[in-house]
Amino acid sequence: MNAKPALPWWQDLTPSRIAGLARADAVALLPLAAIEQHGEHLPLSTDLDIALGLLEAVVPKLRAGLPLCVLPPVAVGCSLEHTGFAGTLALDAKTALASVVQIGACVARAGLRRLVLFNTHGGNKALVDLAALELRAAQRMLVVRAHSFRFPPPPAALPADELRDGLHGGALETALMMHLAPHKVRRDAVDRFESLGVRMAAAGRLLGPEGEAGFAWMAQDLHPSGACGDPRLADAALGARLVEHFASRLARIVEEAHDFDLEALVTRAPAPEQR
Repeated sequence: MNAKPALPWWQDLTPSRIAGLARADAVALLPLAAIEQHGEHLPLSTDLDIALGLLEAVVPKLRAGLPLCVLPPVAVGCSLEHTGFAGTLALDAKTALASVVQIGACVARAGLRRLVLFNTHGGNKALVDLAALELRAAQRMLVVRAHSFRFPPPPAALPADELRDGLHGGALETALMMHLAPHKVRRDAVDRFESLGVRMAAAGRLLGPEGEAGFAWMAQDLHPSGACGDPRLADAALGARLVEHFASRLARIVEEAHDFDLEALVTRAPAPEQR
């Protein structure tokens, strides 16, 4: 059996090797996840496990010779919505934003100008979007916002209503975990967790937990368990299919980040024409 290629971790390198990556115009990738409740059937580490599992699947898919370095994961993120459940670790938005921006500034100071923020936690979306813009403005670097939950799934992988409503601990995350970390899944606790959003959609409401008119929610607002969706639809085979599909998507994103023409990032806005 062929061993999996090791992830090219930033922390495994030395100053001279980091300088070499800068000369090679490498892509730096920062994984962002969460340590938070996912119901009783999935562990607190779910978002982190998914991030690392997808990254391991990405490396062999990358174009040969593409210079990539993976930064230490930001495992604890913005998880205020899950703090009603024991075990959730959360940073406030100001602290989390400052952390990501400072990490990005360190990457820029080392001479790297291409950064992919790879995020597997929905609560980090606003954080990633703000951090990316701050880094673009302050560091003049390309910053890519890659949210795994925005990647389109394979065709017919899951019913449309499950993709819409199973937004936390549902079939998709459970399938990924059944493939990536099956020993962490409590199969006896798998059940259907019907979200408040399902009932609102059935009543024809425009308002919902997500969508065109989403409202702010705490996890217990959607279901007492803290989970949403139907993980009974999940199995390891579906998880393997999802990993293959999402890893291919992320590999393409990394390659496009590497190939992006940095000259397209204009240093200053053009002066208005004299009339």
